[in-house]
Amino acid sequence: MPHKQRNIAIVGAGIAGLACARTLAQAGHEVTLLEKGNSVGGRMASCETPFGSFDHATQYFTVRDPRFEQALALAPSSRKRWSANAVRVLDPHGRMAEAALPSGEPHWVGVATMDAIPLAWAAPLAAQGKLQLNTRVTRIERDALDARRWQLQTSGAEDSVHVFPGFDAVLLAAPHGLAAGLLRFSAVAPGMARQMEAVEVAPCWTLMLAFPQAMQPTLTHLGPQWNAALSTHHRIAWLARESSKPGRAPVERWTVQASAAWSQEHVDDDGPRVLAKLLKAFSEVTGIHAQPAYAQVHRWRWAKTQKPLGQSFLWDEHAGIGVCGDWCLGHRVENAFVSGLELALKVHSGS
Repeated sequence: MPHKQRNIAIVGAGIAGLACARTLAQAGHEVTLLEKGNSVGGRMASCETPFGSFDHATQYFTVRDPRFEQALALAPSSRKRWSANAVRVLDPHGRMAEAALPSGEPHWVGVATMDAIPLAWAAPLAAQGKLQLNTRVTRIERDALDARRWQLQTSGAEDSVHVFPGFDAVLLAAPHGLAAGLLRFSAVAPGMARQMEAVEVAPCWTLMLAFPQAMQPTLTHLGPQWNAALSTHHRIAWLARESSKPGRAPVERWTVQASAAWSQEHVDDDGPRVLAKLLKAFSEVTGIHAQPAYAQVHRWRWAKTQKPLGQSFLWDEHAGIGVCGDWCLGHRVENAFVSGLELALKVHSGS
């Protein structure tokens, strides 16, 4: 029996939103994907600088679900394996020690930047006019002309206001805090909003550093021999030498991600104060005391899931409202993909 075509809005063009939109579009539904930023990918983002790019959110991803592997195979040139040479950096008594991490599953990165994968996935949607960038959804409400459907109030460049009408379903693939806030503000699906209250997602401050002096002919890199590390320093959870990743510019660059606890404690601090504190911690962990030519911080308000929803999505068939995202299952890239895919399959099965 053929499925009924639906007109579906998807809010958020990260990995979950892209997986959801692509699946529903391929199944024959009319899809509109709305993204508040000027590009797709969410935390599969890359920050471009004069010294090269930084993967200032997702550092790498792993592949366990065969459906994720199948999706990645559609753009095989957009990823490469990263030999991270990772260690665990211990500092129990103020003395540095390095303990090698056990070898495990492959670490993958986008090439030449982390957002290569979401950009490849978004290209067909953009070509078909299904992707709206720089479009922030501010309210979900019943369609003014057809109360059985939904319309979305949005704001865009220079606070321009637009309404997208006529949707049979609205699927939120935004960060947990944004999705829950939009449901509460719009006063729709109150039961869904209550279910989401148990989810806990920590923020993350990220520091980006560039040391072009490390490109001198006699100096290949600064500091330690490892390229990535889990850290027990109270301010820092992760460090990575960006220039060690395949396809990256050779300038020595480091991405430093603060711990969830420290990021939460300092979530509302100003950037210069955070930068100074994280730069000091970076020197303590790596032994690199050289002055960086580039130093910048970025705050991710919703970064690492501490307590997931415990199921891959929420869907209210009667209301036509659903939510998905990595926070439903965990914090891995693959969690986002599975969540978006399985919500799309559920919506399609009921059409």
